[in-house]
Amino acid sequence: MSEPQLPRRRFRDKLKPGRWNDLRKRFGWGALLLVLGVVLLLSSGLWIRLGVSVVVGLMMWELARLTGWRHPEFHSPRHPVLIGVLSGLVLLTMLVLPGDLPLFLVLVPLLAGLPGTHSRERVGYVIFTIAIMGAGYALVAMREVLGLPTVFWIVATVVQSDILGYFVGRKLGGPRFWPSLSPKKTWSGTLAGWVGALILAIGIFLTGEGGWGVLLVGPMLAIAGQFGDIAESWLKRRVGVKDSSELIPGHGGALDRFDAMTGALLLALILMLVHLLPTIGG
Repeated sequence: MSEPQLPRRRFRDKLKPGRWNDLRKRFGWGALLLVLGVVLLLSSGLWIRLGVSVVVGLMMWELARLTGWRHPEFHSPRHPVLIGVLSGLVLLTMLVLPGDLPLFLVLVPLLAGLPGTHSRERVGYVIFTIAIMGAGYALVAMREVLGLPTVFWIVATVVQSDILGYFVGRKLGGPRFWPSLSPKKTWSGTLAGWVGALILAIGIFLTGEGGWGVLLVGPMLAIAGQFGDIAESWLKRRVGVKDSSELIPGHGGALDRFDAMTGALLLALILMLVHLLPTIGG
């Protein structure tokens, strides 16, 4: 007598929770964010100013929640929303008004947000506010001063570093890059991001679209982006959260998605101000 056969399980029922189970969600939303990002960079004038201001407003909303939401006695429940809206409007004003004087308007979200921030997190709030507002301003300034190819190069450097870091780090694993601040980031993924940035720079150099400076600055941008990611991980560990918000399924919040871009844009802005940022295709 033959033994009774057990009903076959579907393949998906055999899947156990693992390191790749979030890939489909991450890929889908990542592709959508990529399309929206390209559309934003292709825009100009008021449209790119509005788009960047909205993104910065969302990041500041999350920052206000991270640095004060666990202590509602310091602010009303509407405080993070008000800080986000105010920050977006302030950045839009900075981008619309001529000259350098509007840059001092960054003091508005700083002073408005500090009363709602826990005393333990006020230094972090100040640093991240300056970084977020500065990165938003830098993106629009470089888009209009240096042109679209240079901005695409900066963005592509950060994106490839993030993608390679995710896949190589999860595939190879190995020692952690900075376990006390970012326990998931490995040396293998970190180095893959640097190598990817260098390969991209070599391609630009060999096609004649950029000078030798891209070979040096490319990996530097990747490193700056990775430290932007680590800085946000440090902040989240201080306040005890996994993601800055649940705004983007599979990716966390706006801060989670644009922390590396913030670090790279700030470095690019500094290099641009001292005339050391290569211009692509120029």
